[in-house]
Amino acid sequence: MAGDLQLTCSDCGREFTFTAADQSFFSERGFSTPKRCKPCRQAKKADQGGGGYGGGYGGGGGYAPRNTTGTTVVCSSCGQQTTVPFEPRGDRPVFCRDCFQAQKASGGGGGRGRDRGGRY
Repeated sequence: MAGDLQLTCSDCGREFTFTAADQSFFSERGFSTPKRCKPCRQAKKADQGGGGYGGGYGGGGGYAPRNTTGTTVVCSSCGQQTTVPFEPRGDRPVFCRDCFQAQKASGGGGGRGRDRGGRY
């Protein structure tokens, strides 16, 4: 097995040690030799929203942020004010929990479940 390597970080310019153990780990998983030191890799991963497998997730991949507080709306069926766990788009009716359950039970969802008018 090869010994430790001294590499230069492409971000901060500092030298870092690519240990023999790290080389083995990277090789087993098919990873290439790192260009960044561990602190710079962690910072880049955090900037991209966590990285993960393939690194393609998290960097603003077109998904809207999750609505964790709820949105106050007026039910399209009964007119009662309610809170829903999503941001309505405006092109479909929004129902309170009771009207949504009634729609669902009567099959009024149009065949596509929650995406087709069956929101509460």
